[in-house]
Amino acid sequence: MNSGRLALFDSPLFLGFDQFEKTIDRLQKSGSDGYPPYNIERIGENGLRITLAVAGFSMNELDVEAEHNQLSIRGKQIDDEDRIYLHRGIAARQFQRSFVLADGVEVKGAALDNGLLHINLEQVEPERAARKIEIKSSAGNGKSKPQAIDLKSD
Repeated sequence: MNSGRLALFDSPLFLGFDQFEKTIDRLQKSGSDGYPPYNIERIGENGLRITLAVAGFSMNELDVEAEHNQLSIRGKQIDDEDRIYLHRGIAARQFQRSFVLADGVEVKGAALDNGLLHINLEQVEPERAARKIEIKSSAGNGKSKPQAIDLKSD
């Protein structure tokens, strides 16, 4: 048994959750120092908004990416080497902040306004449909062999 694994996912009842476990591992390793500060608010009935305080960052220094139920926001300021500072209290810095998105949460867009990066999300109710799984019989020779089952949705 891998000691880094979460005990919950070691259960044989959880099949196909490997990607979810990898996402949790990635988030734990990314480490968050609290920068930049952020808010999460509900907008209307199905909307969410994440707002990050990114003063000093321009649009080309920010990157927002959604992949496999993970929203990642990265910022990287580049030092202007032509400037000569007599005092430097504002350091160029970089950050990465990640959020796990539930199934059915879609990123609708992002906007930078007065040093605040707004990322709009929408919760889309997933379609719930039950499907019948056909049970096929094994060969009639008295010995049954496991066979592949063809899953078809109605």
